[in-house]
Amino acid sequence: MDPQPRNTFNVAVIGAGLSGLCLAQSLKKSGIDVHVYERDDSAETRGQGYRITLDERGIRALEVCLPDSLFALFEATSGAPGGFFRFTRRDLREIFRLTFTASRAQSRYLPRQADRSTLRQILLCGLEDQVSFGKQCTRVEATALGATAHFADDTSAAATVLVGADGAGSQVRPSLLPNAQPVSLGYSAIYGRTNLNTTDHPLVPGRLETSGVLAIGSPGKTFFFTTMAFRERPRDAFRRFMCKPPGRDQGDYVMWAISFPDASLPAATARGGSDALLQFAKEQAREFHVALRQMVDASEPGETLLVPLRMTPVKGWSSNSLTLMGDAVHLMPPTGSHGGNNALRDAALLGRALQEAAQGAIPVGDALARYQQEMLAYSSREVRAALRMLRLSLTRNPLIRVPLLKVLPVLHPVFQGSD
Repeated sequence: MDPQPRNTFNVAVIGAGLSGLCLAQSLKKSGIDVHVYERDDSAETRGQGYRITLDERGIRALEVCLPDSLFALFEATSGAPGGFFRFTRRDLREIFRLTFTASRAQSRYLPRQADRSTLRQILLCGLEDQVSFGKQCTRVEATALGATAHFADDTSAAATVLVGADGAGSQVRPSLLPNAQPVSLGYSAIYGRTNLNTTDHPLVPGRLETSGVLAIGSPGKTFFFTTMAFRERPRDAFRRFMCKPPGRDQGDYVMWAISFPDASLPAATARGGSDALLQFAKEQAREFHVALRQMVDASEPGETLLVPLRMTPVKGWSSNSLTLMGDAVHLMPPTGSHGGNNALRDAALLGRALQEAAQGAIPVGDALARYQQEMLAYSSREVRAALRMLRLSLTRNPLIRVPLLKVLPVLHPVFQGSD
C-alpha cells in the first residue's frame, strides 16, 4: 500500500466524548482534516458523569493534544494536584493509604480531580466547526477509499480513517469485533453529587478533604467518594481564556458512588428514575459511617445515576480504515480510575499515528496496526488491574475479608504514621 497523500487525508470520529474530542484537538493541532459526529442534540443534552481522576498518563495526553491555552484552562479548573487515596472500613477506619507526592518540577502530573462536563467543554473549545450534533451513527463500512459512517437521518460521511469513540454502546465496534460486546460483572453502582454548600456543617471530615475514599461495607458493597474542589470557578476561568463557558455554573461538590450486587436492585427501582435510585442509595448507605450517609441524604435532586459495571474482552482486529478507542474497545469497571486515563492515552497515541500517516511517512494501515498493538498491550493490563481491585473490594471470601478489614487496620498505623 502506498502512503496516503496529505491533501486527501481526512478523519471522521464517531462520538464527542472525552477521547473523541481529545483526538480531534490533536489532529486539528497538526493541521489534519477531522470531523466529529455526536448522537446527542447538543453538548448539554445529557450529563457526562461527574468528576474524573486524572493521573500522569491522562494529564500528559492532554498536554500533548491540546493547544497551550486550553491545557492551561484545564489546569486552572481542575482540583489541586496530589493528595491521598484511602481504603477504609465502613466506619472510615483506615485500612491502607496511597500518598501522591512529587518534586516541584513534576507536580503538574500528580493525580487530580477534574469535572467531566467542564473538561468536555474545554475539549470542545475551538472545535465548533468540526463537531456535528444530532448525528446518530447506525452502521459503518470499509470502502475502497477508506470508510463510511451512516446516520439515522439517512446521511453519511466518508473518510480516510473512521474512529469509533462512541463508548460502551459503540456502533463501530460490531464491524470490527462482532463477538466483543460488553459483559456484565454482576454489580452496579449508583452515582450522586452533593453540593458542598448544602449544609451548615462540613460534609467531608477534615482529614479526608484531599482524599479519594473507598469504604468497604458488607460483602459485595462499597462506598466511594471524593471532593471536586475547583482551583478556579469554571465560568470565570473560561471567560479569562475567552472560551464559551459551560452551561452550568459549577460549584464545589462531593461525588459519591455505592456499588452493590445487581440481584439486590429491584427492577422497579431500576426503572423508577432518579428519585427511586436515590431512595435505594439511602437504604444501602445505612450501614456506613454517618458522614457518608449525610452525603447521600444531602445530594442534589435529579443527579442520581445508575451505572452497570461491565467490561469488554480486549481483542485485536484487522482494518486499514477503521479503528476504536476508549470504552468502545476497552470498557472496564471504574475501580482504579483507569478507564478515562486510558481513553485520553488512546487519543494521544492514535493522534501521533495518524499524523505520521497524513504526512506520508507510513501507510495508513501500518499506522493503525501500530496504534492498535500498543493500545491493546496497555489497555489489557489496565482492564485486569481494574478487575482485580473490583473483586478485592467486593469479595465475599472470608479468607480475604478478615485480614483486609481486621488485621490491616491494626497494622496500618505502625507502617503509615500520620498524615
